[in-house]
Amino acid sequence: MKLALFGENRLGVVTDDGAGGLVDVTAVLPAHDPDPVTAGWWRALCRDFHALRAQLEAAAKAGPALPLDGVRLRAPVLNPSKIIACACNYRDHVTEMHDVQQRTLGHVESWMMDFDVFLKAPSSISGPADDIVLPAEVVAAGQEIHHESELVIVIGSGGRDIPEDTALDHVLGYTVGLDITVRSAADRSRRKSYDTFSPIGPWVTTADEAGDPADFQIDLVRNGDDHRQHVNTRDFITPVAAIVSYASRMMTLLPGDVVFTGAPPGVGPIQAGDSLETRISRLGAMTLRVAR
Repeated sequence: MKLALFGENRLGVVTDDGAGGLVDVTAVLPAHDPDPVTAGWWRALCRDFHALRAQLEAAAKAGPALPLDGVRLRAPVLNPSKIIACACNYRDHVTEMHDVQQRTLGHVESWMMDFDVFLKAPSSISGPADDIVLPAEVVAAGQEIHHESELVIVIGSGGRDIPEDTALDHVLGYTVGLDITVRSAADRSRRKSYDTFSPIGPWVTTADEAGDPADFQIDLVRNGDDHRQHVNTRDFITPVAAIVSYASRMMTLLPGDVVFTGAPPGVGPIQAGDSLETRISRLGAMTLRVAR
């Protein structure tokens, strides 16, 4: 099932990879509050999805379907308690970061070349219809701002100290994300937490429909013909189940939490006026404009 948020944070089910449109299933929810600050209904849906699934499927079949080009899709996550992001999860990206850091910092921070997790501000989330807005002070300082197209996990039931062999049972589904990053000497969380620096979309594909998370093809194309990123998640250093288990040993994962799984190789600078098309097989695609 493909779950989308649209309009005034209403819940829709996307049919036929979007070709058949979107059906509003908000009425199925036990409680719905469009206020994005509270968002308890969304977190409850992530936690209770399996109990609600049959009702959602029935409502989606009953229709009617709305054309996707007639609605404004929102980020398909709502006010998560945290965004967890992975660093250095592809060996080729680790290699390229030596050159990136040498160019942008004048030296290589060796401690940053190991896999780990860090936090991004939830307020950095934006949706598939929103622009990526470059911070004026960063642009004025001449610092590079890079795209990082990534597989994103949305947590379902959550938990703490989750065993790796059952970790995928705690995943609601997957979506497409961009981890926009300032290249500077500042802390990762600071460089990656500006507003609009976590575009997510176009919808969440539930884990059962998405299939094997070790076989997603990730691509990013800049300005229509500059194919910068092309990688498969089978190349992860730390696979999805291990990421979820590892993160849960440090912090309790709550329903609706978001996990960026790490940048593939091919990261590069973006500037105002660019168009970024990012897509992941079986999950969808979104095209975003870069603005100032």
